Amino acid sequence: MSKRNEEDVQNIVIATDSENDSDFIPLITDEDEDILLAADVPETLPILPLRNTVLFPGVIIPISVGRNKSIKLIRESYKKSKIIGAVAQKDPTNDAPGFNDLYSIGTVAQILRILEMPDGSTSVIIQGKRRICLDSPEKEDPYLVAKVHQLPDGKPKKKKDSEFEAIVGSLKDLSLRIIKLSSNIPPEASFAVKNIESSTFLINFISSNSDIKLSDKQRLLEEDDLKKRGVALLEYLVKEVQLLELKNDIQSKVRLEVDQQQREFMLHQQMKTIQDELGGNPMEQEIEELRGKGAKMKWDTNVAEVFNKEVDKLQRLNPASGEYSVQLNYIQTLLDLPWNRYTKDNFNLTRAKNILEKDHFGLEKVKDRILEHLAVLKLKGDLKSPILCLYGPPGVGKTSLGKSIARALNRRYIRMSLGGVHDEAEIRGHRKTYVGAMPGRVVQSIKKVKSANPVFVLDEIDKVGRDLHGDPSSALLEVLDPEQNSTFYDNYLELEFDLSKIMFIATANVTNTIHPALLDRMELIDVSGYIVEEKIEIARRHLIPRNLYDHGLKKNQLIIPKKSLEFLIENYTRESGVRLLDKALAKLARMIARKVALEEKYNTTLSPETIRELLGYPKFQRDKYQGNDYAGVVTGLAWTSVGGEILFVETSVSKGKGKLTLTGNLGDVMKESAVIALEYIKSHSELLGLNAEIFENWNLHVHVPEGAIPKDGPSAGVTMATSIASALTQRKVKGRVAMTGEITLRGKVLPVGGIKEKILAAKRADIKEIILSVENRKDIEEINQVYLKGLEFHYVENILEVLNIALLEEKVSKPVVLS
Repeated sequence: MSKRNEEDVQNIVIATDSENDSDFIPLITDEDEDILLAADVPETLPILPLRNTVLFPGVIIPISVGRNKSIKLIRESYKKSKIIGAVAQKDPTNDAPGFNDLYSIGTVAQILRILEMPDGSTSVIIQGKRRICLDSPEKEDPYLVAKVHQLPDGKPKKKKDSEFEAIVGSLKDLSLRIIKLSSNIPPEASFAVKNIESSTFLINFISSNSDIKLSDKQRLLEEDDLKKRGVALLEYLVKEVQLLELKNDIQSKVRLEVDQQQREFMLHQQMKTIQDELGGNPMEQEIEELRGKGAKMKWDTNVAEVFNKEVDKLQRLNPASGEYSVQLNYIQTLLDLPWNRYTKDNFNLTRAKNILEKDHFGLEKVKDRILEHLAVLKLKGDLKSPILCLYGPPGVGKTSLGKSIARALNRRYIRMSLGGVHDEAEIRGHRKTYVGAMPGRVVQSIKKVKSANPVFVLDEIDKVGRDLHGDPSSALLEVLDPEQNSTFYDNYLELEFDLSKIMFIATANVTNTIHPALLDRMELIDVSGYIVEEKIEIARRHLIPRNLYDHGLKKNQLIIPKKSLEFLIENYTRESGVRLLDKALAKLARMIARKVALEEKYNTTLSPETIRELLGYPKFQRDKYQGNDYAGVVTGLAWTSVGGEILFVETSVSKGKGKLTLTGNLGDVMKESAVIALEYIKSHSELLGLNAEIFENWNLHVHVPEGAIPKDGPSAGVTMATSIASALTQRKVKGRVAMTGEITLRGKVLPVGGIKEKILAAKRADIKEIILSVENRKDIEEINQVYLKGLEFHYVENILEVLNIALLEEKVSKPVVLS
């Protein structure tokens, strides 16, 4: 149903004065309709152009008259017959419509009343009578007068047409539905629709008041067949109902959302009132507590701004939402971090030296470098110097050195194991948008110690992995670069954190697996193994007292003399460090603790024999020097991950065609060394007094014992050359001589590494003389003289010098005659 334009048409509900009720026909019965249809229609009628509306027979409408011609027409007609023709104009914007500007079909209308409005305008109430057709204009001044003829009413011929009745019933139902759905139509309209008895008037009434276009209304008026007019109107009403239902559905959804928000707001207000009565809102108290903690923090301005912004965001969130806990965790992390919070350093270097000496026996070079580092820190006040990287075999005390440094400086201590770390997020953290996000391990460790200048040990840095999640070594570049780590960026914090005051110490077993760029940022300090004497002292000072305490024993309940410790070290451990020794002592302590608990009698002083009884047969048999009775057997020196070892190279000769056989699980480099050694001996056979035909008639077999153990590296080159030369010449090798060094095809002896470990292995094997490259002299000079006691060193440049020192003129007993 429609709401008419106020400029042209007044409200449909007509209020009448009681004294003039007889002038109105609000509801029309069939009898009333017959009276209307029986009225004669004049041949000529003054025509009133209607703008924005169409008048249907029987319908009463108010219209506002504003044009001079229209006002004159109304006033003159009202004084005479009160009958006029009401026809809609085609263009509503045309202020002076002529005959051709009007539709051809209109309605005979009776003027019921003229109303003079307070604003000076004129309104008129008219009622449609019958449909007419305009034939031709009679005159256009002072207003339009035209010839007309009436049109049939179009009623069904059958008195009882069930289809027509169904159409009328549907129209009534749809009209009532529209009145109910539309907020623009007063509910009183449904009363009018329900009480209309005339089918024709019902169709005209609904057509007039429906919210359909003017052109569609005109088409309805022009339809002669009332049944067809009803069907066409039914189509319009169905569309209107659908639009209204869709509109109401949309408005209902919006209203529900608004109502829900209003409901939540009211509930929150009620909760706030209740909480205020009970002593305050816990959420507000928590927010205020966070702000109070933030005000006490010593952070930079930009961090403070981020903190306040995040707290404001938290305040706007619903505590029941999942995002609330994520936001609260982030804010708590910001508060827990030690922004610009430092411990006071103790720069008493004498005290630091005493602590290092007390905690670690030996490692003089390492302790000196640490003291130099602390001295620079004391004088300069910052740590923009290379990061220390302590590398060496397991169990030599690399990690525990970090603890001693922290104690010496009076700083907090952090140890972060990097073994197996393969995700960059472990270092930099995850973005807080991820579920379960947290800061990287660097920031987490700093948060745990609550200090921004701890001693930070990056343990096992050589065992960092990499996969599809990124390369942690690349993330560590920023951590360990003094020029960058003052603005370390953690993905979770999304803020820069200053790591420049932290003293980083890295530890590793080997350096070849460390990222080259990372290795370049660190100062490497070799923490080599201990000699037997050092291990004995470490056991007496540290390991034995700790194991006695850990196992509830008193000092007089377990005594291990020096000789017994040496036996234990030599026969039950094979390592550069003291980890296996500690385990062996712990096992002894457990066995003694059991005897004490059972109150059994035992010898409190452990002898080597007692240790053998408790620990069983020795696990390791140290390779000892085996003499020089056999030609081709030479002692070499090797480096392993657990320290130095001696190895024997054996060469035998047999009749054949000059074939060289290599056994002992040798790697490619070691095999190449054997081939180079043989070729050098061949090319210098005259100097050694060898017949060149020997190499064509005798096979050589070079073997390195313990074939189950893989062996590789170039340092056995001089040993193989000496072994082959001894086998071919059948000359004895000088007694208690060991050697190490790489060789070239020209016979040059090149330097090798692991010198200290090799020297320790030589001393354990009762070697007295060592042959090595002249370029290794610098390595010997850096070693403490304690390790060199009882050893004689021969520095050589080529293989001939090695052979002159190592081979005696004396031949072995029962030499093989080679010809």
